[in-house]
Amino acid sequence: MALGRMVILRIGHRFFRDSRVTTHVCLTARALEADGVIIADREDKVVESTIRDVTDRFGGPFQVESGISWRKAVRDWKEAGGKIVHLTAYGLPLSKVLPEIQKMTYDIMVVVGSEKMPGEMFKMADWNVSVTSQPMSEVAALAIFLDWFNQHRELDREFSKAQIRIVPSKDRKEIERVVP
Repeated sequence: MALGRMVILRIGHRFFRDSRVTTHVCLTARALEADGVIIADREDKVVESTIRDVTDRFGGPFQVESGISWRKAVRDWKEAGGKIVHLTAYGLPLSKVLPEIQKMTYDIMVVVGSEKMPGEMFKMADWNVSVTSQPMSEVAALAIFLDWFNQHRELDREFSKAQIRIVPSKDRKEIERVVP
């Protein structure tokens, strides 16, 4: 498993239409051990606030920021020595490239889109990775990628600085307050 940071870059976020899906990208990234999300090109303080609230209540660490140019985010990431994984139906199969990606000790940026992905992303990425060679939800693709990347270890993760914790239950919703 990579020893560096992993950040998700969300490209193509459209206000109102994509706010719920972008929120789900962020929630999925947080729950499955990414370190943060960058929402490219458009500032969305509502999504940022929602994710910060979840992180405050259920623990972290996790960062979210918005309004940064996707080209700048990718360029800065690569200049700092990081690698880019672009999740796309048109990429190489996840099962074939994952071992190479998991060997990396670099910071990894995972790119997921909303609207049509700019063609230049395919050239900028170190890996264009297909979870399945069929159109699918970016949330599902991200979840599968992160779960495979982490080899299911995220399922046992304890989040630091949590105020509340979900108690697994067969037949009801139950939470408990965490005492610091």
